[in-house]
Formats: sequence, C-alpha cells, structure tokens
Amino acid sequence: MKKTSTRLADGRELIYYDVRDDAVRTAADSRPLDPVATTSEIRRDPLLGDSVAIASHRQGRTYHPPADECPLCPSGGGRHTEIPDSSYDVVVFENRFPSLAGDAGRCEVVCFTPDHTASFADLTEEQAALVLEAWTDRTAELSHLPSVAQVFCFENRGAEIGVTLGHPHGQIYAYPFVTPRTALMLRSLAAHRAATGGRNLFDDVLAEERAGERVVLDAEHWVAFVPYAAHWPYEVHLYPKRRVPDLLGLDDAARTEFPKVYLELLRRFDRIFGEGERESGGEPPTPYIAAWHQAPFAALGEYGHVNRDDFALHLELFTIRRTSGKLKFLAGSESGMSVFINDVPPEAAAQRLREVAS
Repeated sequence: MKKTSTRLADGRELIYYDVRDDAVRTAADSRPLDPVATTSEIRRDPLLGDSVAIASHRQGRTYHPPADECPLCPSGGGRHTEIPDSSYDVVVFENRFPSLAGDAGRCEVVCFTPDHTASFADLTEEQAALVLEAWTDRTAELSHLPSVAQVFCFENRGAEIGVTLGHPHGQIYAYPFVTPRTALMLRSLAAHRAATGGRNLFDDVLAEERAGERVVLDAEHWVAFVPYAAHWPYEVHLYPKRRVPDLLGLDDAARTEFPKVYLELLRRFDRIFGEGERESGGEPPTPYIAAWHQAPFAALGEYGHVNRDDFALHLELFTIRRTSGKLKFLAGSESGMSVFINDVPPEAAAQRLREVAS
C-alpha cells in the first residue's frame, strides 16, 4: 500500500491509498473554495448522561445530487470534485460538512471506489483489503489527536438509511468522548467480570454463539452470527476469533481472510430480499449500516475494572428492511424508551442468511 497525503483548496486533508507503490498523486484542487466554517458544539444531556452534537451548518450539505454532479467521483472532463485526481483506489478526506470538528472531534469520508454505480459488495478482495488498511491507518492516526477518545469507522448504504450521496462511501467519526453504546458494553464487561470471577464477557458470548444455531459463516479466523437478542430484522455480528481491542490488533492471517468473509456477508445481504431481480422491478439493494466497534483510547477507569485489551473488536451489520417492501421504523417503544421490538426471530434470520450463500 502507498499512502499520499495532500490538501484540498480549503485546507482540508485528503489522503490517497493506492495498491501500487509507484502511484503518483500530484493533482491539485483548483476549486475556488471558501474556508470551512463549522458551528459544531457538543452538549451533554444531564438526564441521560449522553452527548449531542449540534451542527447547524450541515443543513447546507450536498443532498442527492445527480450522478454527473457527484462530489465523490474523480475529477475529469472539466468538472472538479472533492477528489482532484482523475482516478483513485481508496481516498479519505476531511468532511466539508462535519458533525464533529476542532476540539469536538473530527469527521472523515472514505471513498471505496471511483465507480459511482458500484457498492462495497462489488469490490475485489484486493480492493476490500485496501479499505481495511485505510480504516486501520486512520484509526491509528486519529487516536493521536488530543481531543479524540474513540474512533468509529462505518458505512451507511441506501436512501432508506438516510444516505445523501449515492457514491459508495463510508465515514469515520473521531469522538471526543466515549459513545453511549460503547459505555454500556464496558459496564456490562465489568459487571460480567465481577460476577464470574474474572471471565471476559465477549469471550463467553462468542463461545455461546459459536455453539448455537445462529452462526451464519464460520471461517478460519472470523465468525459471523445473528445475536441472540438481535435488535434489527437482519443483524449480523462479525468477530475475529482471536480477541483484539481494535483494527490495529488484527494479525496478518485475520487481515488476509477478512475481505473474502466480509464480501460474502455483504453479498448475502443483497440476496435475502431477491435483489437479483431489481432490473425487472424487484427490490432495490438492501439498505444497511456496517459499524466497527473498537475499544476507546480514553481512560476507562469510570467503567469498572476493565482495560482496552478486555474489549473485543467486532463489526455489526444490519438492515432496517424487515421484509420485501417494508421497513423497520423506530417508533414509540424504540425511539421513546429504547426498547426494540424485532419482527424477525434471530434464528429465522440466521437460517435465511445461510440459505443465500453463494
């Protein structure tokens, strides 16, 4: 992998990640851009103890542009985009409309491919491996920023999820605090250790799931399963079999196997509702969120007797589609009380995901 860092016209950082070591990236951003002006502010909710990012400048962000105006495609034909070069393998750049900025964190965009019509599932294993390298590198770099407590790499796909740009891409949020979901995991981790004489909660959950009926894919170094208490209609958790706290901890064997495993999972998600017939009026591609959970880089003393190495890196992949033509909306119980109601039994979801194997 070759990494080339440059700056856009407004001063934001842009990084090319190339498979070839001889790639040359010298194209300059010639757009007349004004400096980025953000109003991002973190406010803490005194009742719930969580944090909310107030970012009114995002109201003006690019919203569902036509394909020939996509800002994530390479520049060319007289049109200048966020990527100055006429081609790229993988690109990461600072978001022009960030939810978090300055002391309140940082937001980055990850472009997986220059092909506007593709999706992550269309990538080759070599391309997917390069994305993994980019995620890992950005996790390492962002962890050194003094304001960053946790790094979150994720992908939203589909208009139903709320994606405003159709080009295949993901994002990286560097939070200045430990997120509420991770804090809950850390507290559960500490409570389990105290209740079991030192056992690790992630290890015990993984062992129980591997012995059960909800395993979707069991590879040499990775295992994917539908969790016992899945919140979403189709939800898969992907774990390396050797517990590590973050992407930096993956060994060469796990890195090598990851692209094949992950691409297979994504392709199964694209088959569970019959997307192969979408040209004939069938379902569009499955909308999903793919979220990497990594150990925070902040001190963990307030969560009990746990440290970073007790946390288990894993990816959670889920869709809000519950059946063909129907979405799972977060209504009163979910939005008002954070109590999820799942219409698809996890065992049935796992069975369906096994049935659509390639």
